[in-house]
Amino acid sequence: MEPSFSSWKLKKQIKSKIENRISINCPNGTVPILKNTKEYVANAKYWAEKHFNPLTEDSPGTHIAGVRSQDEGPYHGLAAWMSVHDLNISRDQASYANIYVGSGYNKKTNFIQTGWMGANGAGCYNTICPGFIQVSTTDPLSVPFPYPRKGDRAVNPSISQDYATGHWWTILIRANKKDINIGYWPKELFDIIGRSVDMVGVTGVVQTSTSGISPPMGNGHLPTQKEDESARVKNLLIVDTKYNFMASRKYKLEKLLDNNICYGLKDGKKRIFFKESNLFTYGGPGGDSCGI
Repeated sequence: MEPSFSSWKLKKQIKSKIENRISINCPNGTVPILKNTKEYVANAKYWAEKHFNPLTEDSPGTHIAGVRSQDEGPYHGLAAWMSVHDLNISRDQASYANIYVGSGYNKKTNFIQTGWMGANGAGCYNTICPGFIQVSTTDPLSVPFPYPRKGDRAVNPSISQDYATGHWWTILIRANKKDINIGYWPKELFDIIGRSVDMVGVTGVVQTSTSGISPPMGNGHLPTQKEDESARVKNLLIVDTKYNFMASRKYKLEKLLDNNICYGLKDGKKRIFFKESNLFTYGGPGGDSCGI
């Protein structure tokens, strides 16, 4: 299956050539499925209970740095370029960056998110949840990022609603190659976001350990004037009411930073001569004095 829409308009706004990934070559008619070990399932259940809800922000021990757009919807998705970094975290911590869509109504929330997570923690719990339909024969959601030969690692995912079916697709956007339709969440899984969402955002998130120590976020350093040395997000595009990808500058973005001692959030510098600009840089070292 393929989505009914095309992301070619989105590709016109993406210039980055960075791409580092591991692909799997499955025969036609088959898709890669992650083996669910007992440890994997246990970790998935553990983090599902502690996981940060971007709509309520009520998860104890969670710290965030990012942006979101709301009250200007409804929305039908978003896409963003995010740098990927190695982090030294323990197994009872979590540190990740993600894009998300969601809505809340009458004390109930529905939301979807995807991105990257530090490898030393509980790891890829999202595919444990039932209902996601894997479509790509080469790229499952839960694969490690390899070390690049040079330069950065980055990922450019999107979550966008198919106008014909209402399903929510996650697609890996690639600047100079064919996009990868990884799979979708059927609209029947949700009781609030079957037609649209009220909020979209991109955020760095950490979850403290049982000892109360907060892990590093982003690349583990506070953002500096040297943006290329910081964890960063760029090319944030939002799917509007007509299912078009629109530049985020057309929306009022709310900044999210709940702890400016352990973590930071800085606006990206404006650039000229058609150079790419970062929407924001973020991150920090964490520690044992970040609070809950």
